[in-house]
Amino acid sequence: MKILVTNDDGIFSPGIKALARAMSALGEVYVVAPDVEQSAVGHGITVRRPLRFKHTAAAGLDPIPAYRVDGTPADCVVLGVHLLGRPDLVVSGINIGVNLGLDLTHSGTVAGAIEGTSIGIPSIAFSLDVGSRNGMDFEPGAAEAVRIARWVAEHGLPEKVFLNVNFPVNAPRGVRITELSTHHYEDTVVERVDPNGVPYYWIAGKPTGSEDPGTDLWAVRDGYTSITPISLDLAEHGFMPALRAAFEG
Repeated sequence: MKILVTNDDGIFSPGIKALARAMSALGEVYVVAPDVEQSAVGHGITVRRPLRFKHTAAAGLDPIPAYRVDGTPADCVVLGVHLLGRPDLVVSGINIGVNLGLDLTHSGTVAGAIEGTSIGIPSIAFSLDVGSRNGMDFEPGAAEAVRIARWVAEHGLPEKVFLNVNFPVNAPRGVRITELSTHHYEDTVVERVDPNGVPYYWIAGKPTGSEDPGTDLWAVRDGYTSITPISLDLAEHGFMPALRAAFEG
């Protein structure tokens, strides 16, 4: 089995190293990741400038081949597939920080799995709740990631569906299959002034959301690994009859 590993924290992130080494238990692994952090870039593709694709021995992944791209996680999947051969599985992460609920659309880690899914490759996004970021331990999550990836390799996933997986801060108590929560970043805009007296702005925010039972946020906060199947079919089929009655008649 051939496995493409990507992320949005950059090729030097400890999370991608843990994930790539763990995936080696399942088959041939190669890493294609951004050369710098690309958090919160969403599912962006670079089309206005050329991209650089370079092998790097400095990633600390030898003997796993690693390549860095000066673009987004989605760029990395596109170039990895076209330049290194189509993999059997795409895995993205392990992200430094959770990707839960309504926040998924911002996530570059999730975007790596979206891009793999959009071109017909079974894909999984992995993220870790790091709390205060002190003493991040990716190994329990990486071990769980292998178990999940092995199941996907054996059973496959439905068309246009990928798995979004989030690990708790400490070693998981177990696994919960979850729905999306209302987790999102409550945006604020900070205005400042540059030395020329011209205002500029930072978009900031803090995470918020309801820990309703059965949701991804609830599971992770309760110490469980959350697995949520996500469909790329964004159409609201239940609303279509009302719209047809209103506009097609």
